Amino acid sequence: MTLPTEDKPCRFPEPGNHITAMEPYVVDGVSKLDYVDSVEQAVFEVVEPPKRSRGRLIMHGMVMFGREFCYAVEAAFVTPVLLSVGLPRSLYSLVWLLSPILGFLLQPVIGSASDYCKSPWGRRRPYILSLGIMMLVGITMFLNGDAVISAIVQDRNVKRTWAIVVVMFGVVLFDFAADFIDGPVKAYLFDVCSYQDKERGLHYHALLTGLGGACGYLIGAMDWGHSSLGVLLGSEYQVIYFFSALTWGTFLTVHLFSIPEQPLSRTCRSDSSANANLLLLHTHANGYGALPKEQTPVPDLRPRSFSALSEANAVTSSAKQPNKEAQKRMTLKSLLSTMINMPSHYRCLCMSHLLGWTAFLCNMLFFTDFMGQIVYKGNPYAEHNSTAYATYERGVEVGCWGLCINAVSSALYSYVQRLLLPYIGLKGLYFVGYFVFGLGTSLIGLFPNIISTLTLCSVFGVMSSTLYTIPFNLISEYHREEEDKRKMASEGSDDQGRGTGVDCAALTCMVQLAQIIVGAGLGALVNLAGSVTVVVLSASTVALIGCLFIVLFIRYVD
Repeated sequence: MTLPTEDKPCRFPEPGNHITAMEPYVVDGVSKLDYVDSVEQAVFEVVEPPKRSRGRLIMHGMVMFGREFCYAVEAAFVTPVLLSVGLPRSLYSLVWLLSPILGFLLQPVIGSASDYCKSPWGRRRPYILSLGIMMLVGITMFLNGDAVISAIVQDRNVKRTWAIVVVMFGVVLFDFAADFIDGPVKAYLFDVCSYQDKERGLHYHALLTGLGGACGYLIGAMDWGHSSLGVLLGSEYQVIYFFSALTWGTFLTVHLFSIPEQPLSRTCRSDSSANANLLLLHTHANGYGALPKEQTPVPDLRPRSFSALSEANAVTSSAKQPNKEAQKRMTLKSLLSTMINMPSHYRCLCMSHLLGWTAFLCNMLFFTDFMGQIVYKGNPYAEHNSTAYATYERGVEVGCWGLCINAVSSALYSYVQRLLLPYIGLKGLYFVGYFVFGLGTSLIGLFPNIISTLTLCSVFGVMSSTLYTIPFNLISEYHREEEDKRKMASEGSDDQGRGTGVDCAALTCMVQLAQIIVGAGLGALVNLAGSVTVVVLSASTVALIGCLFIVLFIRYVD
C-alpha cells in the first residue's frame, strides 16, 4: 500500500510485516540506517582534522625560522644602527617601550578578530599575511632608512632628524608585527591539526625557531662590508637586509601555502546543514507514516578544520542559538572582560608565562653588555680608540656567539622535550625549563668567566624552547579537555565562546608585558646597583620564583 506525497511515495510495510529495530526501512527513498549513519558521520567525524604529514608541519613551521632570523638580525644591529643615526640615549627606553605597550593593548583584539574572520582564505592567514608585510616594511625602514634619507635630503640637521624618525618607526613597526604574528600562527596550527599533530607541530616550531636564530646571528657576525656582495649592494646593512628580506619572504610564502584553512562562513553553513538534517530525521522518526511537506536532500558534508571557536558551537547548542556567532563578537570592553574573567588555570598559565619571559628578557637584552663589561672587563663609555673600548667590543662579539649557542641549543632541546615528555609530562618539562635556566644564570652571575659563561649559554636555549612550546601545549590540553566535556554533555554547555586566538593572544600579551617591565625597571636597577651583574642575578631569581609558581598553581590535564 502506498500513500501519495508531493514528490515520491512513502512506502509502508505490507499487512503482517513489522518493522524491527535492525531492519533498514526506506523514507523518501533514503534508508533509515544510512540516514542515521550519514548524519552521525557529518556531526562527529568533522571534529578531528586529518593527520598532517611531517612535510606539511615543517612547511607550517618555516614562518618561525624566518621570524627568528629577522629577530636575530634586529638584536645584533639595532644598537649600532640607532647610534649611527644619532639617536639620543634618552630615547632608547621609548624605542623599547612603544612596541610592547601597543602590543599589550591590541594583541587580544587581533586574536579575537581572527576567531571571527570570514575571509575565503581562512581565518588566520589573512592576519598572518598582513603582519608579515608589516614586518617586511619595518625591517626595510630599519636597515635602509638612513641610506634612503641621505639620498633624498641634503641638509645635515634635517637629514639626521628624519633618519632618526624613520629608523625608530621601522624598529617599532617590526617589533609590533613580529610580536603580534605569533598568536595567529599558533592558532592557525591548532585549527588545522589534530591533537597529536599539534604537539608535533609545536616541536617543529621550536626546532625551526632555534635554527632561524642561529642563522640570523651567524649572518650578523660576518664581516660583509669588505665582501664582494657588500661592494655590490652598497654597505653591510644592505647585505643583511637582502638576506633578511629573502629569508622572510620565502618562508612566509611557504607557511601560508602549507595547510589549507576552512573559511568560517563555510564552517557555519556546514553546522547549519547538520542541524537541518537532525531536525529532518527527528521529523521522520516521530510519527508512523508522517508526511513531510517538502523533501530536503542530504547535504554533501566534508571534513573541516575544528578550532576552539567551532568547538564552542556544538550542534545541539547551535540549534537553540542560531545567532550565537553574532552574539560572541567582542568589543574591546567585553574582550578585556573575558580575559580578566578567564578560568583560573588559564590565568595561572598567563602568570607563569609572564614570569618566564621577564626572566628570559632580563638576561637576553643585557647579555652582550654583561659579556663586555663583566666577563671581558671592558668600558663602553671609554674613548672609541682606547683599549678599554676595544675590549668591550670584543666582549660584545663573543656575546653574540653565546646567543648563537643559545639558538642552537633551543633547536636541539626541542627534540629532547619529545623524549622526556612521556616520563615527566608537560608540567615537569615546564618546571625543568625554568629551573635549569634559573640555576645556569645564577652560576653565570656568581662565577663570570669566558669558558663557563659560553658553556652555560646552552641553558638559555632550554628556556627559549620551553617558552615557545609548553604553554601553548597546555592551552591545547585545556581546549581538548573542554571539548571532551562538551561531547559528554547531553545538552549544550554554558560556553563563553573563547576562541583559540583569544587564548594564544593572552599568552603573547605576557611577552609584551614582560618587555614593559624589563624596559621600564631594569635600567633603574642597574643604575642603583652600579653593575650589570644584577641583571643576570635578577633573571635567575625571577626564574626560580617561576619554578615555585609552576609547582603550586599550574594545572596539568591527565
